[in-house]
Amino acid sequence: MKSIRTLNLLKPLLAVSLLGLPVLASAQEDALNSGDTAWMLTATALVLFMTIPGLSLFYAGLVRSKNVLSVLMQCFAITCMMSILWAVYAYSFAFTDGGAMNDWIGGVEKLFLSGVTVDAMSGTIPETVFMTFQMTFAVITPALMVGAFAERMKFSAMLIFMALWVTLVYAPIAHWVWGGGWIGEMGALDFAGGTVVHINAGVAALMAALVLGKRKGYPTTAMPPHNLGLTVMGASMLWVGWFGFNAGSELAADGTAGMAMAVTQLATAAAALTWMFAEWINHGKPSVLGIATGAVAGLVAITPASGTAGPMGAIAIGFAGALFAFIASTKVKHWLGYDDSLDVWGVHGIAGIVGAILTGVFADASLGGAGLAEGMTIASQVWIQFLSVIATLVYGGVVSLLILLILKATIGLRVTEEQETEGLDISQHDERGYIL
Repeated sequence: MKSIRTLNLLKPLLAVSLLGLPVLASAQEDALNSGDTAWMLTATALVLFMTIPGLSLFYAGLVRSKNVLSVLMQCFAITCMMSILWAVYAYSFAFTDGGAMNDWIGGVEKLFLSGVTVDAMSGTIPETVFMTFQMTFAVITPALMVGAFAERMKFSAMLIFMALWVTLVYAPIAHWVWGGGWIGEMGALDFAGGTVVHINAGVAALMAALVLGKRKGYPTTAMPPHNLGLTVMGASMLWVGWFGFNAGSELAADGTAGMAMAVTQLATAAAALTWMFAEWINHGKPSVLGIATGAVAGLVAITPASGTAGPMGAIAIGFAGALFAFIASTKVKHWLGYDDSLDVWGVHGIAGIVGAILTGVFADASLGGAGLAEGMTIASQVWIQFLSVIATLVYGGVVSLLILLILKATIGLRVTEEQETEGLDISQHDERGYIL
């Protein structure tokens, strides 16, 4: 009897506790998730690792020995400058509500990281972590362009160009796609930066190569990479770091992040083999440079699809991205005669376009993907992907071209012929990469 009376007394307390469970669960959903936070701290470090040292070493090995320090310096300086500009205003322009102009640009409420405090949250992770993760994207995107104008652009002009570019091109397009702007609202799929990063950087790089003109002696003078060991090390670091780039874009430690990691590995492997065999067939031997470049093309191609494609779709995307990038870099560039020194447009631009379009195909559940939005077909999704690609190419290309032309007419873009012959290491930095 005593136990029954005790149970009756506890009934009201149990009822209140059960009624409170939904509220408690809701509060927990909005609270900091330590697992997500730990993964995003790691992913942020991995993406920074992609630029310094990954991309830096990849490019350093591809140039001639007299220019090795110049590309290392450019990547390092871009990392520093973009970090500051992102904190001062670019983060706010990319990831806040722009009010009446929100389709096109964010607002000013987070200038100087106002409100980004220890307690500020972005979903289940601290906003400081989200802000820094996105900062690493703003760091690597302009750094990718270094390969297009390597060995001939003035360091001072490069700094000014990059500062203007992240302000007028990167921040707006990041807002269009990820910050609540018109491309994202249209339903375009870009999980980790096919448009925002690779097509955007690729078309700007092409404009830079065209405006600066060819390197002295190109294409009649041989300009082979001076240290492929550095290039392979850099490519390997890019591959490892890219897991943070793609799987980190889920902003959570969950099944989608796991699939993003899996498809990144598969697409990259497929692309590296595709480039290797294409070169073997065309030139008689497979090269170290070819397989490393193919891997980068695969990483680029799977980036927009990494959150929606399945494993077999990833292999197809890697194959197609590498094949088209190979043709663009080894055939089309020579047919058209432009000097994109390290094939930024050929690899990042072309593979980015292929990946962005095929994202609309392999996201479909019937092809192993995560599934399209309700009412969307493969054809309608591919059309939206196509529009997002065209918008990025037109806006990014035109604005980049205007910035370059203005700088060329005012401060000048290119080193003198004597400085180019001497090498940028000495002429721009008064240092040598190697002691003879």
